[in-house]
Amino acid sequence: MNKEEKYDLVLALTEQMKEYGNFYITDTSDLTVAKVNNIRRQCFENDITMLVAKNSLIEKAMEAAEGDYTPIYEVLKGSSTILFSKSATAPAKLIKKLRKAGDKPLLKAAYIDSAIFIGDNQLDTLTKLKSKEQLIGEIVGLLQSPAKNVISALQSGGNILAGVVKTLQERG
Repeated sequence: MNKEEKYDLVLALTEQMKEYGNFYITDTSDLTVAKVNNIRRQCFENDITMLVAKNSLIEKAMEAAEGDYTPIYEVLKGSSTILFSKSATAPAKLIKKLRKAGDKPLLKAAYIDSAIFIGDNQLDTLTKLKSKEQLIGEIVGLLQSPAKNVISALQSGGNILAGVVKTLQERG
């Protein structure tokens, strides 16, 4: 790969880091071509972009993306594959599914909306993350619940109050 190709790859990686906001760095070393092609196919089916790049180029792309990726630099050893996705959990779920058939890919690190997860032991945590939309929906639901309870209580209380007033008027 010549210098211009490396520059283009760093530029492409940087743009994807900015565009997606979520990426996973995995170890797919020692996998057969057939297994890597299977991973690529499944990534495509799950709207995940998969790229293999040299660690030094990944690091340069992170530096150019202007985020704080410092903790990730130390896991950039050996073979690295990057998975980009709009969904924070899709790559983790795919990795977990793939691991049922073998011991790879291994999770080296994940960057999810400025949060960094280091190590394969974080895989279960990453599969359970909720999206921003899910969290906002839950918060809105929690905020609406007390208001609905107050309205309901007032409405039922109003019926009781009307009944008391009616009884008092009848007694006269």
